[in-house]
Formats: sequence, structure tokens, C-alpha cells
Amino acid sequence: MENTPKKITVLGAGAWGAVLAGLLARKGHNVLAWDFIPVVVEALDKNRSHPKLPNFVLPDSVRLTSNLREAFDFGAEAVVVVVPSHGLRGLAKEWQTMEVGKLGAPWIICTKGIEEESLLPMTGVVEDVWGSGSAQRIAALSGPTFAAEVARELPTTVCVASSNPELSAYFQNLFITSAFRVYTQDDVIGVEIGAALKNVIAIAAGVCDGLQLGDNARAALITRGLAEITRLGVSMGARPETFSGLTGMGDLVLTCCGNLSRNHSFGILLSHGSTATEAQKKIGMVVEGVRTALSAYHLAKSRGVQMPIVNEIYAVLNDGKSPKDAVRNLMDRAARPERD
Repeated sequence: MENTPKKITVLGAGAWGAVLAGLLARKGHNVLAWDFIPVVVEALDKNRSHPKLPNFVLPDSVRLTSNLREAFDFGAEAVVVVVPSHGLRGLAKEWQTMEVGKLGAPWIICTKGIEEESLLPMTGVVEDVWGSGSAQRIAALSGPTFAAEVARELPTTVCVASSNPELSAYFQNLFITSAFRVYTQDDVIGVEIGAALKNVIAIAAGVCDGLQLGDNARAALITRGLAEITRLGVSMGARPETFSGLTGMGDLVLTCCGNLSRNHSFGILLSHGSTATEAQKKIGMVVEGVRTALSAYHLAKSRGVQMPIVNEIYAVLNDGKSPKDAVRNLMDRAARPERD
């Protein structure tokens, strides 16, 4: 296995971006991290810590900037993208403009979501911007991960997905450590749909737990949620077995049950009477499931896929439906075979 140090740019210095930058720097890579919010960069540079990551220390070797041109001119051999989903398209456009006439470094996208306007997953957004053939230099990283646990170097397993097997292997080698195990996968759409949609189901699981509906209800919700995610993914060309893996069932269980899950915590706040805006403020970090619920609702409608849990979360977030009414609607649906 080749372990020559690489120059790596990390785009997005939130909790997950900071942790990945630290992981790569500890492997001996030359890392520069960028964020579009100067105050975030200044605080991270000064304190070498993150307010949401107790005891995390960012290695001194990691350089920081809020200047995207500086991040590009760093001349990275790989770019790790960890920006919020709604900012990805604009970032890809800016990067493409700077790349004119130059050989671009491969991107690995660690953001989970579905773009609201185009209804594309994250790699699809970048491909849409960069054009035909760009898929060969794009990968996605996903799996059951809490940034705080990766920061503590607790055992974690993820998956790198790309249509280019050489690129998957490249990023696998780049990230893998004795505490951060990396598998490869070529079902990119399956990996990304599982990664995005589990956040919506996790909001529903939080509602379930907040209303104290019991373990039976949570288990049923996770199982039926996985069925919905699989239906949508398969309609888009994904393989069914992908949803039984790390980026499907693995990520779904973690996000629906883990105490560190922002989406689950958001659902609990909704069940206790908070509005979506109030709940997001209390969480204090991006809750990707909120945007994804809107995208998933419209994507499912456009493809004629039944997703009752997603529909109810959409109604709670956008139509003012009460969480209790949403649960009642799910339980009062007409009887049907489990496979439906």
C-alpha cells in the first residue's frame, strides 16, 4: 500500500471537516482547510479545537484559510468536500472557474443530501456543473459516523463510492487507518440515497422517542424507513443490497438511535412543541434532514414512489401538521402486504 504524503485541501471546516482534516494530517499528509465563514476559520486557527467536539485537538500542521483562491492555489492532489448541501453547487462552479486550463484534482464529497432545485444527489450536483466525463474524478464518502467519535479515534467503518474503481482505491488508501476502516463501492446512487434519506427517517425516530412511543415503534419506524429508502433508490438505478450495507442500514441505525444524532435530537424537539426554526436554533448546527425532507418528498412524487414516513415528516415541517397527527396517520393507513 502506497503511503506517500499528499497535499490535500478540505473544503468546509465545520465539525466533520475539522475531524477529517485532523485524521489526514495525523497520517502525515499536508492539509489545508478552508471555510467560507472567516470567524470559524479564525477560531479554529487560534484554539485548535471545535466547540462541538470535546477534547478534539486540530494538529498544528493543518493550515487554515477563508480565501477560496488560496485554497485552490495550494495545489492539492485531492480535495475533500464537507460543505452544507445547499452550498455545493456554488462551490463547484467557483472551483471550476479557477480550474480553467488546468488538470483538476479529484474530489471526494463527504456531504449528505439531495439538492432542492435539481433533486440530484451530491455527486450528481458536481457532475451537473462540471459536465460529461467528470464522474471519473468524483467520489463520495459515507457510512455510520459521528464526528465526535472519529475525533476520539474510536473504531469507525465507512465506504468510498465512485464509478471509477481506481479513484475509490485511491481515496480508500488516503483515509484508512487502524481506527478508520474504509471499504469501496461502485453503487454511487445507492450510497448517496441511503446517506441522504436516513436523516429524514432519523427526524421521525426522534419524534417517536420524544413522544415516548416505545422500542417497538422505533424498530418498526427504522425498518419501514429502510423499505422507503430502498424503494426510492432502486427506482433511480441503485442495487437493493446496497441498502443492507454501511451506507444504508448501518448509517440509518446510528442516526436513528445515537445520542449524538442532530436529526434525531431535532425530531425530539419537534415532538416537544418546538417549531422547525426553534429546533434548528437549539441544535446550533446544520440539520440536513430538514432540507432533505423537502427534496425527498418531491423526488418521490416525481418518480411515483410511495414514501409515507417521508410524506409525514414533510407535512410536519412544511404544513404545520402536529407530530402526534403524523404518527396517527401512519398507523391508520390501509392494511397492505409488507413488501408494498
